[in-house]
Amino acid sequence: MSDFHDAAKGGLSAGQLEAVLRQVGAERYHNRHPYHHKMISGALSKAELQAWALNRYCYQAVIPRKDATILARAEDPAFRAAWRKRIEDHDGDDGWSGGIARWLHLATSLGLDAEAVKSERLALPATRFAVEAYVSFCADRTLFEAVASSLTEMFSPVIIGERVPAMLAKYDYVTEDTLAYFTRRPEQAARDADFALAYVLKGADTPERQQQAIDALAFKCDILWAMLDALQHAYGEGGNIPPGAFRPETAK
Repeated sequence: MSDFHDAAKGGLSAGQLEAVLRQVGAERYHNRHPYHHKMISGALSKAELQAWALNRYCYQAVIPRKDATILARAEDPAFRAAWRKRIEDHDGDDGWSGGIARWLHLATSLGLDAEAVKSERLALPATRFAVEAYVSFCADRTLFEAVASSLTEMFSPVIIGERVPAMLAKYDYVTEDTLAYFTRRPEQAARDADFALAYVLKGADTPERQQQAIDALAFKCDILWAMLDALQHAYGEGGNIPPGAFRPETAK
């Protein structure tokens, strides 16, 4: 994989910056991870799929907190009006009818207990650390960098397009209802990515800010990659499940 540390040295045009950002995703997005490849090949056990769904719930659940952190830092009302749609997508109009609820449905459809999933107590320590690192990044770095880190959504339709048909074809206990979360996500992700990309390209008016955008996207890719690394280490061949984490025989 490429080293993007000095990619903006000397300055880039908007088109060149977008090309570099897309290259970051092409090389570092987690659809390249072996755990994902094992998933779409039909080689994951049900326990491994359960572990993925349970741990990914931590990420889904933290997204509105991350986006609220970004909202709180934004002074532009038009920006806030656009960005708050992300919170509505995940929380729903009533606080519990959006994407988080649909992800919980995915997890329970795989046989997990809803309260155990929601408590996050069985998640891997590395998962919890990764998602909190993402929230901290969006709170501690500039608003510009926080927005740039969300550009992984440019690549979300790609991984969904690989994951959904493969899971339906390879796992007879997975149905379209199980994967209802993904029905709306490509459209939502495309909308959000278009807004964030336009914001980043407009704001990346110096080589330093261009590099910040590239580094922020690479960081977010690292977060998603690290989560799958943890799953592979814990539940793959010769798995090393840490104390207190999900074990199929004690999941409920």
